[in-house]
Amino acid sequence: MSVFALEFPPVSHLIEWPEFLFAGTPFAVNKVVLIYIFAVVATFVLFWVAGRRSKLVPSGVQNVVESSVDFVENGIVMQTIGPDGLRFIPFLTAMFFFVLLTNIMEIVPFIQFPANARMAIPLFLALLVWVLYNVIGIRTQGFLGYLKSSTMPPGVPKALLPLVALIEFVSVFLVRPFSLAVRLFANMLAGHLLLVTFAVLTAALFAQNFLIVILPFSFFMLVFLTAFEILVAALQAFIFTILTAVYIDASMHPDH
Repeated sequence: MSVFALEFPPVSHLIEWPEFLFAGTPFAVNKVVLIYIFAVVATFVLFWVAGRRSKLVPSGVQNVVESSVDFVENGIVMQTIGPDGLRFIPFLTAMFFFVLLTNIMEIVPFIQFPANARMAIPLFLALLVWVLYNVIGIRTQGFLGYLKSSTMPPGVPKALLPLVALIEFVSVFLVRPFSLAVRLFANMLAGHLLLVTFAVLTAALFAQNFLIVILPFSFFMLVFLTAFEILVAALQAFIFTILTAVYIDASMHPDH
């Protein structure tokens, strides 16, 4: 009689991938790096192909790209920044596609890993956004004006102003980029761990005849979580992009 046992791989094995090119150097390449390279190249190629032979009535790739740009413009930029934010559409659209493509690798066979489950790139993107909205705020309002609007909300009693200013300073300049990165990283890592858990469970139950009755449940959960992960991948790309737009708007229009 076989003994039923589950062996879940250590978490470190799920997020660490061996280097197979230029190992031991700053230019080392592993599976995660390839995903990032693919996301950059795929985003560029997608827009290049769509714009190379644009038609009055879009179809195929052009239709996908134009629909995506319209979504970013009307669903993100106009809803958060307004007409002043139209110049940021290329940046926000590129960010949306990059985050989406690196996330969606979670459900691609033989890859099955969301690259943003590693903290490096979410943190880099968050720091990029942090630099961007701070530079915009300083250019728009001046250094002292931007510092004042960021740390001194109107209507705060004078007795509480020093405490509120300190809290706002920490929130805007320290916590904001960290929370932006952690939100993306944590959601993708959690989804990856759930998928691995039910994949291991399904495989283990499949090998145990006397537990085959439980297999449909675990398999259903695996399929459900895979579909749910597609939704999460798109949702996290949207959240990261719209929060970027919100931060840019706060820098440009402090009175909003």
